[in-house]
Amino acid sequence: MTPSTPAAVPSARRRTAPLAAVAVAAVLLLAAGCGGRATTHHKPGTSHEQDAGSHGTVLAARDASGHRLRELPAADAPSVRAEARPDSEGGWNVHLTVERFRFTPESTGGAALTGRGHARLLVDGRETARAYGPWFHLPSGARTLTVRLHADDHTVWAVAGKPVQTTLALTPAPSPSVSLTPTAAPTPPSTAPSTPPATPSSTSDPAPDPTPAGRTLDIRVSGSTVTPAPSRVEVKKGERVTLRVTSDRADTLHVHGYDREATLTPGTPGTLTLTADRTGLFEVETHESGLVLTQLVVR
Repeated sequence: MTPSTPAAVPSARRRTAPLAAVAVAAVLLLAAGCGGRATTHHKPGTSHEQDAGSHGTVLAARDASGHRLRELPAADAPSVRAEARPDSEGGWNVHLTVERFRFTPESTGGAALTGRGHARLLVDGRETARAYGPWFHLPSGARTLTVRLHADDHTVWAVAGKPVQTTLALTPAPSPSVSLTPTAAPTPPSTAPSTPPATPSSTSDPAPDPTPAGRTLDIRVSGSTVTPAPSRVEVKKGERVTLRVTSDRADTLHVHGYDREATLTPGTPGTLTLTADRTGLFEVETHESGLVLTQLVVR
């Protein structure tokens, strides 16, 4: 063995050490995201208002609640309209119609993606709640409602520097008047011999018609398939309707307009019974999967 052979090993180590350091530095740069620029694909709760590149441009402007605006071209931006109907038990049932947008409660707090997010509700100018679907109930007492669309990272979708929103005036329906029919003057005492009072059965108003016989609607949900296919079901006012839904996943059954819900357990029929005491068109859907199961037309 020659004396030069042992010295070759340290020399090789000295040559490879700088290369290893360069490789480690390259890995760290990649992990930092090309120079440390923040990415929008963050975990919920870690960062908001990130620049999403092709998913809009974050502006310096903010809305009244402090959320920054995320600018989109008008052709790509979502839109929202609101309709409110008085609820027979008080307050308002509000329905939102959106375009180029869908509600994504499962990814709230994540990245901002075009056409996804949730709505913020401003009652009389003050932010009060969020909406993760097209229907919600608003308590009585409000005068105006503003619905503003937000991305999943809580930035506000905007066009030309203005938030995408709609404002609705809430005007209560007039209460029924009790003075339209004059009250009859009291009858003076009669001097004629008194007669036995009539029995209640001879003077009372006729009994109301019995509630129409109820019906049961059996519906099955498998994945995104609803059986039978969603359609409109004619229902008489006052009729009792039982919805019996069997789903292959955990979900919530919801009847819009009546604000009635029932929990669905996988493979087990869930039932919801209501009396159709309001006329109109009412959608029946699942909350988590967002499937329309049927529509009740009450006449």
